[in-house]
Amino acid sequence: MSIVRVLASEFLKVTTTRMWWLLAIIMFAYLAFTAGGLGALFGFTIANPEAAAATGTEAPPIGGAQLAPLVYSFATSLGYVFAVIIGVLAVTGEFRHRTLTATFLATPQRTSVLAAKLVAQLPIGAGFGVIAFLGTVGAGAAMLAAFGLDPMLDQSDTWAMVGRGILAMALWAAIGAALGSVVPNQVAAIVIVLAFTQFVEPLLRLAASFSDVTSSIGKFLPGAASDALVGASFYSLATPGGAAQSLDWWQGGLVLFGIAVVLAAIGAATSWRRDVS
Repeated sequence: MSIVRVLASEFLKVTTTRMWWLLAIIMFAYLAFTAGGLGALFGFTIANPEAAAATGTEAPPIGGAQLAPLVYSFATSLGYVFAVIIGVLAVTGEFRHRTLTATFLATPQRTSVLAAKLVAQLPIGAGFGVIAFLGTVGAGAAMLAAFGLDPMLDQSDTWAMVGRGILAMALWAAIGAALGSVVPNQVAAIVIVLAFTQFVEPLLRLAASFSDVTSSIGKFLPGAASDALVGASFYSLATPGGAAQSLDWWQGGLVLFGIAVVLAAIGAATSWRRDVS
């Protein structure tokens, strides 16, 4: 089977199921609510400082020009977990439902199958990125404009950030597929994703921010690399000197790409070689 057919097959395996659009709907609603809510909160405190002070609310410690990208970047800083999960499901679903046997019979070159799965996840992850930014930019810009703040939709830097965010989501989906090849058990893989993205890495990034030595290491964590690639993240509010310690955007992209390659290599050398029938 040609590589084009293998890629088309892997792409169809995801897009012909309900899971991708169910996850996309949940992600869109979650991100739109979060970006809209925080956009309204930040907009109110900045536009009405006296009224906000009376309610015990303070404006976020950022410049007004940085507020719009910060709100929009929730698409990646929170939404990337959805891209990872759709990538994980694309691989672990085949182990769970035992369809991988038929896949290997049609394409005996197992490495080619794994590579096709990773490549097929790139446009799927990018699609998730588009949906994520539709939610955050749509709701966030509406709330900022409602409070008289500049949504910065006429700035090229804003759309460059969106483009880098879509690239980040594409790479996250490939990382999810690579992780699924390392941990073929679907439940275990999803638990690992949720535990690492929601608890382990945030704690590691916070702990790493307290000294220059650990900060130089912490910037290579996957979430930190993703934020560097995008160029904006709400996490910078909670991390002292976080922006100063981040990678360049292209370096962040290379870190994410490297993680996907390393995980895929581990998966190809372990579970991908085992008997799946």
